[in-house]
Amino acid sequence: MTDTRALKADIATAGDLDAPDRSLWRRLEPTILGISGVAILLLLWEVLPRIVTMNAGTKLFFTTPSQIVGTLWRLFATGAIWTPLGVSASGFALGLALAIVVGIPLGVLIGRSRTLNAMLDPFVTAFNATPRLVFLPLVMLWFGLGLWTKVVIVFVGAVFPLLINTYEGVRNADKTLINVVRSFGASEWDVARLVVVPNAMPYIIAGLRLAIGRAVLGVVVAEFFGSESGLGVMMVQAAGRYQVDVMFSGLIVFAALSLAMTALVQMLEARLSRWRPQQAGGE
Repeated sequence: MTDTRALKADIATAGDLDAPDRSLWRRLEPTILGISGVAILLLLWEVLPRIVTMNAGTKLFFTTPSQIVGTLWRLFATGAIWTPLGVSASGFALGLALAIVVGIPLGVLIGRSRTLNAMLDPFVTAFNATPRLVFLPLVMLWFGLGLWTKVVIVFVGAVFPLLINTYEGVRNADKTLINVVRSFGASEWDVARLVVVPNAMPYIIAGLRLAIGRAVLGVVVAEFFGSESGLGVMMVQAAGRYQVDVMFSGLIVFAALSLAMTALVQMLEARLSRWRPQQAGGE
């Protein structure tokens, strides 16, 4: 019996020693595969024009990664991109911040109140189902061709993912835990603060990730059709001059902004989910 226990202990110890290597690879594997896929695509993109003969008309509308990197470097080095980047980032940040301030509390209120839910649900459903682009002419008429047009379009695009996901998270809160907290004399504010919002946090984070994508899309749409300055305007002007490398440079900056914000949300998600117990059988 003693030998058997010792053998089991040795096996368990060996498993613990092997686990870090496996877990490290599993953590790095998606990143390595993702970087490899991007590298292969960029390599093919760079090599293709060198091995395939293109006529002058096709070359006019074509560029390569090396040309895009050179253009990006020139735009940042000369400072030509800083002003439009600041304008776009301002509209993005203000619109997204307003969406967070309005969408999350309103989602909690609607989720906790049947009366508010019944009153506001038709409006939320109707506006969420309406394409955001149809609001642009009206917003331009009210706010002109300036910063606030971008802010409003970003807000309209980002607020509904936050509101709806927060609502769903609140509605799916643990009813038993709510009743237990109430049995100790907790107020409605305490229930929302201690139980409802923490339980709804995964839904809120998911809504925030969706809202970031909608916010970037809102900035692009507003600057393409209803603005006088910004990265989107720079891209439209570059298209008129057939500067494909400048267009791709603006696209990359928008993508980098979206990726940076998503990475921050993922860090927030990891920090807020530490209190959650590990799932049975999970890795």
